[in-house]
Amino acid sequence: MGGLFGVVSKDDCVNDLFYGTDYHSHLGTKRGGMAVYNRKGFERSIHSIENSYFRSKFEADLPKFKGTLGIGVISDNDSQPLIIGSHLGTFAIATVGKLNNINELSKIAYNKKMHFSETSGGKTNPTELVAMLVCGEDSFENGIESAQKAIKGSCSILLLTNKGIFAARDKLGRTPLVIGKKEGAFAVASESCSFPNLGYTTETFLGPGEIVFFTADSYVQKKKPGNKLQICSFLWVYYGYPASEYEGINVEYARNRCGCALAKNDNVIIDCVAGIPDSGIGHAIGYANEKKIPYIRPFVKYTPTWPRSFMPQNQKTRDLVAKMKLIPVRKLIEGKKILFCEDSIVRGTQLKENIEILFDYGALELHMRPACPTLIYPCEFLNFSTSRSTLDLAGRKAIQEIGGRENLNLEEYATAGTEKNLLMIDKIRQRLKLTTLSYQKIGDLVEAIGLPKEKLCTHCWDGKSYF
Repeated sequence: MGGLFGVVSKDDCVNDLFYGTDYHSHLGTKRGGMAVYNRKGFERSIHSIENSYFRSKFEADLPKFKGTLGIGVISDNDSQPLIIGSHLGTFAIATVGKLNNINELSKIAYNKKMHFSETSGGKTNPTELVAMLVCGEDSFENGIESAQKAIKGSCSILLLTNKGIFAARDKLGRTPLVIGKKEGAFAVASESCSFPNLGYTTETFLGPGEIVFFTADSYVQKKKPGNKLQICSFLWVYYGYPASEYEGINVEYARNRCGCALAKNDNVIIDCVAGIPDSGIGHAIGYANEKKIPYIRPFVKYTPTWPRSFMPQNQKTRDLVAKMKLIPVRKLIEGKKILFCEDSIVRGTQLKENIEILFDYGALELHMRPACPTLIYPCEFLNFSTSRSTLDLAGRKAIQEIGGRENLNLEEYATAGTEKNLLMIDKIRQRLKLTTLSYQKIGDLVEAIGLPKEKLCTHCWDGKSYF
């Protein structure tokens, strides 16, 4: 997915930029980068974070970084921020999103005899393409607006000039941006959890398509927000950090409500409730509180040396990390009927191994309650599961087994309670060797988040897009 952080301060901003960007490490898997502006001009640093954390890679860069303006990015694809020279002036730019029409836009540029310098594997760097679109207009704000109109998919942008920072949220608000304030400084971030420990308080959430320009003294709206919002629901289910808020709704609060909804729809008899660490924990606490059943930790994470399992790019390494970081606690497993809450079941490969371990350690029954419906449709708007084939999704595998590969009516499988929906879920249950498996209903998920459904993107579960 990726995350953005920017700061403009009356004093040196590098420490805030460094730690603020680091607080977005849960959102990206491949590259980290920072750019600052000072009297010498723009300075930039980019490192791979595939096998190491952002902080450890950038600490050595801090002594040479000085400046009162800066932007940082955690990226799951391209190297950024980029520093661009143009008729608008020199600027640094970082983006989060997915450009579905990048090939089409690249061809248009080539037809105009333009070129791209930032390529990887023969592919255009999407951030450079966005910069090219921005430079096609007579001002930064007009260029950003023009770029947003041209892009199919999603794109939120931070653009650093020698005077301040432009922040632009995706035109349908699929990814969030929030402004924070403290004395002598303003910051903008994808995650509001980056603010408290740096002394910032949340000032406002940018609306869909809104563009603002901010300095150390104030911020000015350059484009009003649109009235169509489609923020990614998966932010509350999985991506978002528990301390963060989007549209004023806290992630952990929404996860507790998700778990509560799962419990209200359930009548299974169990001894205890657990969450698959970490994103399943908030859901499990909500379930346990609603049912008044003990919450336990039959798996504990070994975090000193094992990163999040989705960070390594290699699938074999991801599976190894996922296995090694979770240590079972036999005393809490043996002889128990345990219900687990999980944020979602994507492929289910590692979950299957975890279930086998729990039964090997003496669990009598294992029940699984994912906090969202079955993932069936590929994400068209963010870089979620781009390294995996759609047919690798646990739901799609089950559907293929049931209906073959041709002329599938996915809506029948996506609709909760239908014969095909229940058959698909039971296929997944059998593959994972669970005692029972029941998914969250889309209506309950929407209610738990607290926004109207038409303001939430639920495409990966029901295939629907409102705009």
